[in-house]
Amino acid sequence: MRYQLFGAALMAVSAVAHAEIQTQEIPYTAADGTKMVGYYAYDDAIEGQRPGVVVVHEWWGLNDYAKSRARDLAGLGYSALAIDMYGEGKNTEHPKDAMSFMKAALADTDAAKARFNAGVDLLKQQQQTNGAKLAAVGYCFGGKVVLDMARQGVPLEGVVSFHGALATETRAAPGSVKARVLVEHGSADSMVSAEDVAALSAEMVKAGADYQFVNLPGAKHGFTNPGADKFQDKGVDVAYNKAADERSWNDMQRFLDETFDSNRP
Repeated sequence: MRYQLFGAALMAVSAVAHAEIQTQEIPYTAADGTKMVGYYAYDDAIEGQRPGVVVVHEWWGLNDYAKSRARDLAGLGYSALAIDMYGEGKNTEHPKDAMSFMKAALADTDAAKARFNAGVDLLKQQQQTNGAKLAAVGYCFGGKVVLDMARQGVPLEGVVSFHGALATETRAAPGSVKARVLVEHGSADSMVSAEDVAALSAEMVKAGADYQFVNLPGAKHGFTNPGADKFQDKGVDVAYNKAADERSWNDMQRFLDETFDSNRP
């Protein structure tokens, strides 16, 4: 009996040792014919399907930071896909290029929604994904995207915006927001006005949304990104804030657990 227990223990240790986050880039095509690139991550130690989470990148595009967040979410037990809103996986470190990419992606509301939905469809196609349990998280530009998708009633269970733009051309109508909404905002974010914060809160209340807003003291735009500080020399008022990053990530974990009722799959 002793040897059987020892053997079972060795097998368990071996399984843990070989378990790891699996990643792959997956090409896909948006409804307008644009070639996109998704970055998919999941934990192969988990058997069967699990909730899926879409990750939407900052205005820099689908870069290493967005991909790292997909891996982080996979580490929490989710099926995670960092999607491409610009096309061909392009990204930049130049603010002027980022602004140009972002404006082009947001110029057509229907096209932006179609690109987002193409990413959601790709995530649902992965065998590890429980397509009935889906959420989205977004950073900066991506925070605006996931909020806009919630405003437009895209069928997600929850969305989380990290230092996202709050202004929109597609305000929520009463009853239109089906997803639970969490907004993690830096109190020192110079890119988002107090008026935008107030307008969002009023909009969510009027829409009857399940809405939470967290104001993180002293945090600037980009507070979750450890690489944000390097952009200060390029005239962008962003900064990493470790305390805000960790608190907002913990908030997100609790939010997703509640959203998915802590039952996986």
